[in-house]
Amino acid sequence: MPKFKRSNSKPPEEFWKLQPTILKFEQKLKVAESKTAKMGRPKHENLWEVSQINHQRSKYIYDMFYKKKLITRQTYDWLLNHKYGDAELIAKWRKQGYENLCCLQCIEKSDANRTCICRVPKSIDTQQKPACRSCGCQGCASSD
Repeated sequence: MPKFKRSNSKPPEEFWKLQPTILKFEQKLKVAESKTAKMGRPKHENLWEVSQINHQRSKYIYDMFYKKKLITRQTYDWLLNHKYGDAELIAKWRKQGYENLCCLQCIEKSDANRTCICRVPKSIDTQQKPACRSCGCQGCASSD
């Protein structure tokens, strides 16, 4: 993950309520990034944990603002501007059919004839429990 430049703007007062949880996510992210590749595993699986932590951190911010309404718009915007959450992923969660989306790569339109395996509803019978190649998700279709 790239290092983000954080500006020197003072965080809003409400940030101090969220700071312990945000710092836990930052620590988990550092540990996940520093892990070496496991022997015998494909290279793309090394990034799954980082993707999952990013999803959890963004979901926490989303829930605090939209579901629980415990933070103000100013704090929410400050968190997203300082890259504590994925603004594009949160924007997708607000649209119908994307409420459980795991990552943006699963809906990317670079491959026109391709649908990510995690976007296929579980009601459709598959031979095995496949995982998404980009994030390791095994199912985030909203129709499940």
